Amino acid sequence: MKFNGQIIEATVTDHNDKQVFAQYAGVTMAIDGAEFEVLPAIGSALTGFAYENTQGNARLTTKIPTIGHDHYAFGTVVEVRRDLGVFVNIGLPDKDIVVSLDQLPELARLWPNRGDKLMVDLMIDKKHRLWGNLADESIIQAVANQAKPAMMNQDVTGTVYRLKMAGTHVLTDDFYLGFIHPAERDAEPRLGEVVSARVIGVRDDGVLNLSLKPRAYEAISDDAAMVLAVLEHSPNKVIPYTDKSDPAAIQQAFGISKGAFKRALGHLMKAKLIQQRDGQTELTTHD
Repeated sequence: MKFNGQIIEATVTDHNDKQVFAQYAGVTMAIDGAEFEVLPAIGSALTGFAYENTQGNARLTTKIPTIGHDHYAFGTVVEVRRDLGVFVNIGLPDKDIVVSLDQLPELARLWPNRGDKLMVDLMIDKKHRLWGNLADESIIQAVANQAKPAMMNQDVTGTVYRLKMAGTHVLTDDFYLGFIHPAERDAEPRLGEVVSARVIGVRDDGVLNLSLKPRAYEAISDDAAMVLAVLEHSPNKVIPYTDKSDPAAIQQAFGISKGAFKRALGHLMKAKLIQQRDGQTELTTHD
């Protein structure tokens, strides 16, 4: 079907209890009757999205997808085929669109999983078959907003749209560009993966520097969190205990063993939240 994936105006030729039939360029297409509150009159014109469904049948829908030729939007991955690519749902009831493996990462572990999201438009090959086409950098740049310095330290959610040796590129839910350096992640996210990150910098060009690692206080143990809370509520943010203190005194003050106390202090020092000096432990910051 040469007009596969195009928005056309077809003429209604027939209908029954379940389907409406319309014709365009000599091709008769079926439309789900549930799309209409009142069945259209025979001979009337309908505007819709023409496509061939999974069975190869000519179909028309008046519920035009947001994804089309030169119309980019996010679609959800619904199936992964290692020999072909990934299938993306663009809103058609009986047809998903393939993004070819040629556009996907060489490493299979970085391919999208079911539920991941890809920004695509539609392209048609020489056999008039529809394929999904990944948005390139220019498209992403065109839809992106300029980040503001006030976003520093905010939590954001975004979708991975490009993988590079230098790091991971993300488009946030609010359409800000983000970059994750390899040092700011424990594992490389997949293409299309939705990630939760925090803003650790706002560049002059309006791009967010992001981290997938937890804040220091989120990464510490329960014992360390308890010691930190005691410090924060102590006068001058200081306590008269260190990893050299008497075990009985530590047990009485904190209810934990000296070994647990030392581990807690170790976590806090590694997170650069405390320092030990002159027989005392003090916060390095009062934020």
